[in-house]
Amino acid sequence: MAVDGNLASLSESLWTAATGTYMLAVVAYTGEYAFGRNGRIARTSPVSRAEVSSAQVSRVEAGVRQSALVGGGTLTDPTTPTGQPHYGAGSVEPAGDAGRRWGRAAVGLTVLAALFHLASVTIRGVAVDRVPWGNMYEFTLVVGLMATVAWLATLVRMPQLRYLGLFVMMPVLLVMFLAGTLYTKASKLVPALQSYWLAIHVSSVAVAEGILLTSAAITSMYLVRARFERHAEAGTTPARFAGLGSRLPAAASLDKAAYRTVAFAFPIYTAGVIFGAIWAEAAWGRYWGWDPKETWAFIAWVVYATYLHARATAGWKGNRAAYINLLGFGAMTFNFFVVNIVISGLHSYAGLT
Repeated sequence: MAVDGNLASLSESLWTAATGTYMLAVVAYTGEYAFGRNGRIARTSPVSRAEVSSAQVSRVEAGVRQSALVGGGTLTDPTTPTGQPHYGAGSVEPAGDAGRRWGRAAVGLTVLAALFHLASVTIRGVAVDRVPWGNMYEFTLVVGLMATVAWLATLVRMPQLRYLGLFVMMPVLLVMFLAGTLYTKASKLVPALQSYWLAIHVSSVAVAEGILLTSAAITSMYLVRARFERHAEAGTTPARFAGLGSRLPAAASLDKAAYRTVAFAFPIYTAGVIFGAIWAEAAWGRYWGWDPKETWAFIAWVVYATYLHARATAGWKGNRAAYINLLGFGAMTFNFFVVNIVISGLHSYAGLT
């Protein structure tokens, strides 16, 4: 069956629509972050010690942490008139708040973009009469889609984290732009990839990497928040970048969310690596040959396994665990870009010229 050029063109148009809608969603998330109560908390949180005494800051910070942990509630801010409600980071805003309208629009745009995204990937597959992840362009689209789905699933369970969408959807938007730079014309697979294992192996890795992208974003937010809390406890003024932590949930909550996300994605990634080894035996007569792609996949697996092991047995939390998490994502990203594009090997199927 020949490639359907009309469907391929439609898929590319839907990619454009999805990218544009993601951009609008990011703008809406920015609006919620800037104008919602969870954003305005920064103006009365312990960012400036010149304005609030150390004892007052401690009480405000404790209230923010408590609110973030329980997902809502109000507290009295000593920097505002007595009895005026003050909403901590992570709380659900009352009806009528401007940020809430921005947030609802952001989620609606995210869902719409995800539908465009899904349609683009699906139609691409129909156009080429195969699974739509046979080259880097297609694989990147799938990873971005999985990251979006992971974020929407998080919102279903924890809607109070909606205002953090800016930090999750911005990487997804960058992935969409990256897919455009890796664009490959719709075509049939090379003979080496014409196997049902392509659907099993690559889909597992794509799902895992999309979820791990979300974990990396949460971990980055954790590091900002943790630095802000250290400044608050020491009674010092945080740097401008660390000051953004006042708008984030408690560091402990972000740390736990990042850990649980990795714990969910790791078995899927492990299965993908195993499926790849089985496919390698069928295609090349050996399960493992230390090809550059295999080697870096194993390195990423070891780093994530170390992260989970350290959390489970040594009780590692905080910055040390966060850096291991980001190191694992860095190894996975290196495997995707450098190994696929720069280093030649048996897995050089980037589809780039």
